[in-house]
Parts: sequence; structure tokens; C-alpha cells
Amino acid sequence: MLHCLAFDCDGVLLDSVPVKTRAFARIAEPYGAEARDRFVMYHTVHGGVSRYKKFEWFYREVLGREITPEESAELGRKFAEYALDEVRRCPMIAGAEDVLRRWQGVLPLYVCSGAPQEELDLVLRERGLTGYFQGIFGSPPAKAELLARAVSVAGVLPEECLMVGDAPTDRHAAETVGTLFYGVGPEVKGGDIPWGEDLTGLNDWIAARVAVKG
Repeated sequence: MLHCLAFDCDGVLLDSVPVKTRAFARIAEPYGAEARDRFVMYHTVHGGVSRYKKFEWFYREVLGREITPEESAELGRKFAEYALDEVRRCPMIAGAEDVLRRWQGVLPLYVCSGAPQEELDLVLRERGLTGYFQGIFGSPPAKAELLARAVSVAGVLPEECLMVGDAPTDRHAAETVGTLFYGVGPEVKGGDIPWGEDLTGLNDWIAARVAVKG
């Protein structure tokens, strides 16, 4: 039975994945079309990974050297500049707000996101979503550690928690921690996992598995 829900943010609560994909493309654009396309592909395949880990990969694998702390900080600043205003305005994923309203006060709700903690707090606060959650956990650390933290804070067994995510990183975190997983969007479709194009079917799925009625 379910006693806890954890959500990724980008692509699960907010329709912000295209916004951030455009920001990664702009970061790599000065290095040419091939570098840009490789970076965008890496970002797409590794959704949910911290952007700073992606910057490290780009410098090492595409530019052939290690990134410096100063360069990483500057890319983080540029990324936020490119993306943050759009993320503040982008629509929510269909069904997301209905899910939050349905289970607020019935189950403890958490966010586990690869976005930086300060930025995550800012965006959710400005979107009026902070009050839905008992905990909001951003990077660092990695997604599996964030999910484990949510399980610990909620005081439940891993198998009593559902992770809702749109990236292989989210699914891997759920497998690592031992929680249930509900996939959203094309990147995690396939196999025998429960899945939806958006969150419009999630309320019924949760209701069939929740121990507390509300």
C-alpha cells in the first residue's frame, strides 16, 4: 500500500523540459553544430542528472578537457539566465495540479529533482506549489540519494513510496532505493512499469493502492 508520493519536477510537475533543452543548446552553440547536437542528445538521454554533471561531461567528452570550477559556475549562471524566466511561466503537466490537490493532506508529498536546490525552491515558491510538499529536495546530491532522503523523512518503507518521473535517472533511482515507479512521457515508456503520457491517469492508479482514504 502507498504511504508516500515523490515527484520529479521538470517534465512531471512543470512542462519545462523543452525550455531546458533549449538552454543546453544555447550553452553549446558557440562550439559548433556538432558539439551542440551531441550535448543536447546527452542531456535528453540523461534527464534528471544535475546540469553541472552535464557540463563536466561536455567539457571532458566534447571539448577534450576538464572543466574548471569557475567555468562550471559561469555555465550555471548562463543556464539559469536562459531558462529561469521561461520555467517560471511554463504550463504545468496535464493532471499534475489535480494530483497534488487530491493527495495533499492525505499522503506526504515530496519533490526530488536534479535542479539546484535554490532554483527549485524559487520556482516552486513563485508557482505557488511549495505548500503541497512536506519536503523539496534538489541537487546536489544525485537523484537516488534525494529519493532515499524523502523515504527516510516520511518514515515509510521504500516499497510504500511511489516515485513519479519522466527520465531513466528517475526510474533508476526508484530501483536503487526500492520504491515503486510511475513513468511519465516517452523516455520511460516500455516494459511493465505503469506509465502515462501525462498525469491525468495517476489519481486513479494511486487511489487503487493507497491505504488512507481521503
